[in-house]
Amino acid sequence: QVQLVESGGKLVQAGGSLRLSCAASGRTFSTYTMGWFRQAPGKEREFVAAIRWSIGNTYYADSVKGRFTISRDNGKPTVYLQMNNVKPEDTAVYYCAANQGYVDPTNRYAYAYWGQGTQVTVSS
Repeated sequence: QVQLVESGGKLVQAGGSLRLSCAASGRTFSTYTMGWFRQAPGKEREFVAAIRWSIGNTYYADSVKGRFTISRDNGKPTVYLQMNNVKPEDTAVYYCAANQGYVDPTNRYAYAYWGQGTQVTVSS
């Protein structure tokens, strides 16, 4: 089993920045895909960013390219989402997700493990 715990969500002003963390436990040394998704009230859960754990390839939704950066810490293991120049439309619950192997990084249904979510609210 894999457990994922997100942290770092908060209220932030538009144009500001914050960093989300996702700490994983219970995993092996197998190759993993880890991603961030977000869901606003009344909206579908949407892809934000993902990383191929062992090789470092990254993927981003068009809406966050140039503003968000996903990165990894192999020692924890932990994945981060650095969010810069945030916008009100970034407001959502952000979820960390993971699965073993090279799954489709943008597909929510490809992930077997999910965190509890952390709230990000961007004010004007």
